[in-house]
Amino acid sequence: MANQYGWGDDQFGCLVSLWDKESGWNVNAYNASSGATGIPQALPGNKMASAGADWQTNPATQISWGLGYIASRYSTPCDAWDKSEASGWY
Repeated sequence: MANQYGWGDDQFGCLVSLWDKESGWNVNAYNASSGATGIPQALPGNKMASAGADWQTNPATQISWGLGYIASRYSTPCDAWDKSEASGWY
């Protein structure tokens, strides 16, 4: 999936670190204090419906949405990771 964004292999480690921190790659992750949901910790979680009706249960749908979010907001996973490290969120 990440290949469609033109990211090199160097971005994979940043993505792993980012989503390890955010959700541990848990499709059912939920942050009670913020309401963020899923692997990419979308806020609100139903934003991920744009990637598929099965967004609540399908990790591929959540990952697809999350990659698109990173590409549109930060350009690369490493840029998103840098933001997360600096502020505690992305």
